[in-house]
Amino acid sequence: MEIDFNELTAYERYKLMAGLIVPRPIALVTTLSPGGVINAAPFSMFNMVGEEPPIVMLSVNRRDDDSLKDTAANILREREFVVHLTDEAIAAKMHACGESLPASESELAHAGLTSVPSTRGGPPRIAEAPVAFECTLWETLETPSRHIFIGRVERLHARDDLIDRERCRVRLQHYYPVGRFGASFYVDTRNRFSMEVNEGTTTTATSVDEM
Repeated sequence: MEIDFNELTAYERYKLMAGLIVPRPIALVTTLSPGGVINAAPFSMFNMVGEEPPIVMLSVNRRDDDSLKDTAANILREREFVVHLTDEAIAAKMHACGESLPASESELAHAGLTSVPSTRGGPPRIAEAPVAFECTLWETLETPSRHIFIGRVERLHARDDLIDRERCRVRLQHYYPVGRFGASFYVDTRNRFSMEVNEGTTTTATSVDEM
């Protein structure tokens, strides 16, 4: 079939794009409110953009009443945020952070997550997360429905067993992130395979050592 996106509503376009462009990595983002409350919210419109400079993209939609979500308002004001990646161990708590709470209440306490100070100050990071990127705001794009934040990664925190520091390699055998699938579905990364080209043929393997 062929679908003309110009004939669809914004919500219809969202449903098709979000259901087809999958799986998407999940950013669990912490920011600080004007009163110092730690806000934590998950976003699946997120990805790496480049390494020089080291930048990531985070897209935050507006509320139904066109007001800014706490994450967007906090980033625009403070110009810094922390992006955490979600693994199987904290998936349920990440999901709980997506529930609607009063701005005066921290999602971390609601979800049972623990905050620890970030090295650069500003928004704390989440102790239970396997990976955290301390980011400063590099650039902002605005559409009628969203703010798109480009963050420069200033520091990386990772669980000790995840990274071979001498080789600067990720130990994938210790890393089990989850991604966003369509609707309320998520996917894990247990079923892994590699593909190598040997003499014109493609072979597959199921073991994962290091990338």
